[in-house]
Amino acid sequence: MTTSPSPMDITIQNPIETTAISHDLSDGNGVALPSSSPSPILTHRKFLVSVEVCLKPSSTARVEDVRLAVERMLEKRSLSYVDGPIPVPIDDQFLFENVQRICVCDTDEWVTNHDILLFWQVKPVVHVFQLSEEGPCEELGGDGQLSSFNDWILPAKEFDGMWESLIYEFGLKQRLLRYAASALFFTEKGVDPFLVSWNRLILLHGPPGTGKTSLCKALAQKLSIRFNSRYPQCQLIEVNAHSLFSKWFSESGKLVAKLFQKIQEMIEEENNLVFVLIDEVESLAAARKAALSGSEPSDSIRVVNALLTQMDKLKTSPNVIILTTSNITAAIDIAFVDRADIKAYVGPPTLQARYEILRSCLQELLRTGIILNFQDSDYLMLPNYSTLREKLNAPDIQEAQPVLPFWKQLLEAAEACEGMSGRTLRKLPFLAHAALSNPNSCDASEFLCAMIDTARREHSELPES
Repeated sequence: MTTSPSPMDITIQNPIETTAISHDLSDGNGVALPSSSPSPILTHRKFLVSVEVCLKPSSTARVEDVRLAVERMLEKRSLSYVDGPIPVPIDDQFLFENVQRICVCDTDEWVTNHDILLFWQVKPVVHVFQLSEEGPCEELGGDGQLSSFNDWILPAKEFDGMWESLIYEFGLKQRLLRYAASALFFTEKGVDPFLVSWNRLILLHGPPGTGKTSLCKALAQKLSIRFNSRYPQCQLIEVNAHSLFSKWFSESGKLVAKLFQKIQEMIEEENNLVFVLIDEVESLAAARKAALSGSEPSDSIRVVNALLTQMDKLKTSPNVIILTTSNITAAIDIAFVDRADIKAYVGPPTLQARYEILRSCLQELLRTGIILNFQDSDYLMLPNYSTLREKLNAPDIQEAQPVLPFWKQLLEAAEACEGMSGRTLRKLPFLAHAALSNPNSCDASEFLCAMIDTARREHSELPES
């Protein structure tokens, strides 16, 4: 009999680095041991690999029936496991009618040097989900007030693919997923919070345009998929911080308390996992020192006090995670910062991240035919950053790769984008296309030349700091 994965069987994905918390590879206390490459010595153990199964919108099949069918399919096919999609088998009518896509994740943790995992080394952990097509629901305020929050049912179609599209420095996304898995694990094990403290509060900080808010939304989406066996209902509450300030003295603190009272009602349902996103949290948690010095309105002290009080109340609820972002961490009250379990800096993309972002953009433009693939299909197989570096350092390979100059152009474009935010990088291909003299007929090499010129022009037009 196949059972649903327990919290210790939740595997965690990242395009660069992954890990798993499992009974199979732990020290006996639920702590994951350092990973190693697959070897015959580990044949009696299984590497946990996530397989995410997205149902069609029209599917009414039971999640458990789909999970069992996918597990049987994986057993019969004797697959090698690499990250990426698995074709839905057309000879399995049940899966073909109900499943939109199947995707393997989390293989990177257990392999090195482009090795692959063989079927006998893997224990697939199947996560079945169906995307909610409902848009955000606004909670309308009274007396002409702005809505205090937007509410999404997760996993949401609006956030589908967002996690994979976000590219950061090595290990950042993995760190956030590990944190969430540990927070759930400690709660399930009944760890005394007075002896070992955790607040389920994440603070992402850094310059504007680095994708902090998108990362919070994508994290909530990913966790709603990975934890769906424990929490079949998930919500994302995006707080409108500006709506919590009143023109009436002392009312702002009451508005904060009222908002968190509504959140408290949502988490009373034990099977409902609630993510609370507070963007630009410095507007709510401004340092009280500034207010005392007279540079901030005195009412802001009441807002900070109310926010800290309400967050402390949420600490007793196991099914809520608070996600916050800030562009100006120096302006945040130290008591709020101290409560954050993770304070992660999200800075401008590194060269590797810039290359991977531009590579994903170029692949999309090739796929849609906006850029012409005028020579051969090798253009569509753009190497990732580490593979490109290996090819550049191998003279014999360089001679056998006629498309290597094109790959170098892509690297040059990434180098020309130093200092740009992820938001700007994603806009760059559009701006480059708009600058073309003949945008209806453009090959990939010509387009990259335009993108390099556009990047340099964007740099020259930046306002002086």
